[in-house]
Amino acid sequence: MSVKLPTEDQLSDVAKRLGFSLSPEDVKSFQGLMQGYVDAYNAVDLMIDPLPEVTYPRTPGTRPAVEDNPLNAWYVKSTVTGAAEGKLKGKTVVLKDNVMLAGVPMMNGSSTLEGYMPNVDATIVTRMLDAGATIVGKAHCECFCMSCGSHTSALGPVCNPHDPTRSAGGSSSGSAALVAKGEVDMAIGGDQGGSIRMPSAFCGTVGMKPTHGLVPYTGIVPIEITVDHAGPITATVADNALLLEVLAGSDGYDSRQIDISVSDYTAGLGKPVTGMKVALLKEGFGHPHSETASDDKVREAAKRLEALGVTVEEVSIPLHLMGPAIWTPIGLQGLTQTMMLGDGYGTSRPDLYVTSFMDFHRGWRQRADELSETLKLGMLFAQYADDQHGKRYYGKAFNIVKTLRAAYDAVLADYDAILMPTVPMVATPLPGKDAPREEIIQRGFEILNNTAPFDITHHPALSVPCGKVDGLPVGMMLVGKMWDEQTLYTLGHAFETSGDWTGW
Repeated sequence: MSVKLPTEDQLSDVAKRLGFSLSPEDVKSFQGLMQGYVDAYNAVDLMIDPLPEVTYPRTPGTRPAVEDNPLNAWYVKSTVTGAAEGKLKGKTVVLKDNVMLAGVPMMNGSSTLEGYMPNVDATIVTRMLDAGATIVGKAHCECFCMSCGSHTSALGPVCNPHDPTRSAGGSSSGSAALVAKGEVDMAIGGDQGGSIRMPSAFCGTVGMKPTHGLVPYTGIVPIEITVDHAGPITATVADNALLLEVLAGSDGYDSRQIDISVSDYTAGLGKPVTGMKVALLKEGFGHPHSETASDDKVREAAKRLEALGVTVEEVSIPLHLMGPAIWTPIGLQGLTQTMMLGDGYGTSRPDLYVTSFMDFHRGWRQRADELSETLKLGMLFAQYADDQHGKRYYGKAFNIVKTLRAAYDAVLADYDAILMPTVPMVATPLPGKDAPREEIIQRGFEILNNTAPFDITHHPALSVPCGKVDGLPVGMMLVGKMWDEQTLYTLGHAFETSGDWTGW
């Protein structure tokens, strides 16, 4: 690859798109002044790209046969055996398919990426392998992770392990489904609007969205730097704490990691909860599309915590109801500028840029019609908003985030956690093959009311299964103070070990 001096026609086209009025003489003048820039770009092109070394051998990814993939939760299976000893020795882990595993295909749910082969391992991949884990492949996720349902992947919907006609939740759909089915011990999920916690609620797994920046995002496809989170999805709270213990900490690359604070998360397991205080959030219940039975199951879970000695009191945070609205300009304009127009990374931060991904991903522009309806909707409105208003609503939303964060912090000053339903309903029916766009969009975004606010405020949030309604799991969400995942694990573990949630 090399950079060439633009032709006069190319430069005229660029000038028009930038709003410049240049005469032919101006174009020729500017063209003549650009040779130094061309030389600099080509000098950079010849330099070595200092990417992290890939240290563990692996098998090439192979797509399992249909009969071996009944939930359509696997993208590819591969085997990467980690160190001989470590905290995760004996544990199998599947990666959400937006996590880079060198030499193994990654499509991030989109046909426009099919055929891409990463040349680096994500930081968290190396950490898990160093801790003795065996990585066993990649799990399907939604098209560029832009859906709360499990129906937008280019390779078809992921089915719920409790009822294959129902959604597994999204966008970490395959990760939660494979853990719930017992095919893997642990999984990695990503969470920008609730995508670890929502599939955990639908599938009956434990999902932690850590404090923003606690887990390095290096080598994971970004959506929007200020809402990107990665974290563990597991069958038990104990395994979740164990995996987070391995994942957490600065890696020297990820600019999301500012003044992070790491703990021994497993030390929170088994602690007494008597005397702890939990705030039951009034506005977390009774949304217009909430299911009463699902809400009631979470209230029953709160009573179980009370029986364990926890003080539970209802509180009101009216601004919580505006959380999804505040998220919208940040999420839509951020993802469009960074993930799509910015070739996956955008600019202006000192991260590790995986240029092989950037080169491959640019091809979406010639195949945009293949993107999911959920992603198209977000991009269309984001570009319209940008054309009409620039970035003012993006900026104003960030200003308001500070007020929202302060409202949660004011409650957390007096309580150990805030409790609410993870999602407002149990797993929804999967849209049919010929479903109208309106149904696809509805199923894609209808469950993020309680989860999305904490992606923009950055508080840690843990979803724990707390019972079933008509055979489908219900999730209880516990939200904690910044960097205080350990307290959430203490509460979650006490709740989990107090009985068998599958019979509640």
